Amino acid sequence: MKNTAPYDPQSEARWVPEPDKRPGRTAFQRDRARVLHSAALRRLAGTTQVVAPMRSDFPRTRLTHSLECAQVGRELGAALGCDPDLVETACLAHDIGHPPFGHTGEEALDQAAEGCGGFEGNAQSLRILTRLEPKRFAPSDEPEVRLAPWPGRSVGLNLTRAALDAATKYPWARGQHPADPGSTKYGVYGDDLPVFRWLRTGAPDGRKCFEATVMDWSDDVAYSTHDVEDGLQAGHIDPAALRSPEERAELFKAAERFAAAGPEEFGEALDRLQAEDWWPVGYDGTARARAGLKDFTSQLIGRFCLAAEQATRARYGPGPLTRYAAELVVPRGVRLECAVLKAVAVRYVMQRDEQAQLRSRQRVVIAELADALLNGAPHHLDPVFAAQYEEAEDGRAALRTVIDQIATLTDASALALHAKLVERKP
Repeated sequence: MKNTAPYDPQSEARWVPEPDKRPGRTAFQRDRARVLHSAALRRLAGTTQVVAPMRSDFPRTRLTHSLECAQVGRELGAALGCDPDLVETACLAHDIGHPPFGHTGEEALDQAAEGCGGFEGNAQSLRILTRLEPKRFAPSDEPEVRLAPWPGRSVGLNLTRAALDAATKYPWARGQHPADPGSTKYGVYGDDLPVFRWLRTGAPDGRKCFEATVMDWSDDVAYSTHDVEDGLQAGHIDPAALRSPEERAELFKAAERFAAAGPEEFGEALDRLQAEDWWPVGYDGTARARAGLKDFTSQLIGRFCLAAEQATRARYGPGPLTRYAAELVVPRGVRLECAVLKAVAVRYVMQRDEQAQLRSRQRVVIAELADALLNGAPHHLDPVFAAQYEEAEDGRAALRTVIDQIATLTDASALALHAKLVERKP
């Protein structure tokens, strides 16, 4: 679907202006290519999505999840008039800041980073895109683009304003959520506020751009469908158990973390899904069962995306919907169906006893790594972070550098570095 949506020069502006190397490509096509070819995106192949990458022959990692999110977002965005390359860029980049061990690593790093303002995967994504993934450097003679005390510093991938804005799921700093100051979700650290203010030029305070709302829903759709697919294929989820009153009661408690609703509404949402012909009744690993499972996933994605597209069009009418001209509308019933599916993945995959034990060990690894690297810095840091550490203006900046180093590791490299620096050999 060819996009005809108008994006003004301000949307296509870059933090550091640069000429096109090859005429004919749009600014957003260049953004997509930069993210797709980045080392930070490739690293997600070794980063936990639900279970550790090395624990399955067919792993779903942060990278495969990002690719699935991007496919959903590109098509949904294009159907609503967004530039498809812009939405795909945001979807590819939305998890690029997630550290080793998924959300467990994120929680452990937040504790380790208490002395420098905490850690949040979405804020780390912005930091990677605008600072840590070296692609462009600011000229040393242009102080207005400096984000640090030293001239000529990295500005990351130097994406367009619209791409950075679209990739920002939580457009506020820590403690500045417009409706909930106590929220643990935020999208920018204090020392990255200059570029955040630049990318949010002209944006309403605390409001996501339209492309970011498409990305956000695409993330939910990909997570809720594919993670359940994995759980069914691995034998962790028994569809028959979802009809048990006791199991449903526990499931709906888990769903409360994803949506504000009670057991009755969650029950109605699950009943609607179970009434569909494509809802699985079991899984035995045969070719027919595999095909049925793929159809189940496809039906869910189509259901969730079409509902959002139709509801958004009903409110805003035809024509391209971009930037701050609209907000994605997702019917409440569909959101609750999505929330129930997320809860299925949490209860039957992530909350298994072996996973709880593994997460406990992972938290220890992150905490001990942080201590070892901080005490041994800059000697045990990668060259790029060692230089950043030596240029740190104070202890907070030095600690942030150590946190940056750990956040760039994969699950396997975090374990390997921990074994090298922490574990005592007999």
